[in-house]
Amino acid sequence: MKEELLVGKGILWVLFWVGFMLLYTALDVGVWRKIAPTYAKYLNLFSIILCMVVFLILLTRKNHFKINLFQNISVQGILLAIGCAALFYFILDKGLDPVFEKIFPASEESYQQTLESLSSSPIISLIRVCVLAPVIEEILMRGFLLDGLAGKYGKVIALLVSAFFFALLHFNMVQTLSAFICGIVLGLLYLHTGSIFCCMLAHIGYNLISYIAMILPMYRKP
Repeated sequence: MKEELLVGKGILWVLFWVGFMLLYTALDVGVWRKIAPTYAKYLNLFSIILCMVVFLILLTRKNHFKINLFQNISVQGILLAIGCAALFYFILDKGLDPVFEKIFPASEESYQQTLESLSSSPIISLIRVCVLAPVIEEILMRGFLLDGLAGKYGKVIALLVSAFFFALLHFNMVQTLSAFICGIVLGLLYLHTGSIFCCMLAHIGYNLISYIAMILPMYRKP
């Protein structure tokens, strides 16, 4: 029988992960950049991976939650994931994001500063944005939160709650609005396929397409 999850407990675990995010950010800004600026980006990557591992160990042990990463993988699911990745890029990056940027210019300026910081260490940023973030977010938001809430409150409520908190994790209005849409689609993908792997593939694919599209023009500038 599927483990049911109370919404309050689910929110606490999301906030717990936010705490880990604040921890590795504080270590990067307050410690690594001061004591070892040359190696700060590598130490930060190590901190992120360590926080992910510790969080996932706690999440699985405290909730009797199993990460069935390779369960329910199918050719149809993989094709749907690839299609979602492309759909996200054209609908969000090329369609809605420019509209959101005009509505929230302050958020857009902050977003551009983030892009510039990513371009300063492209390989490290690629690992963070296109691998680590999708892995932890899909396990937490789809595998744990959506799946658990669906057993208690039904699929619609679970879908909306998981998408809402997925959006909040992005801390920027331009990204948050797009992330909510992504959260809905990724949630539907999970409900249809039952596969965390397919959700990760869609998420990684979208982030990778967006990352390449954003970074390449910066290296073409004279």
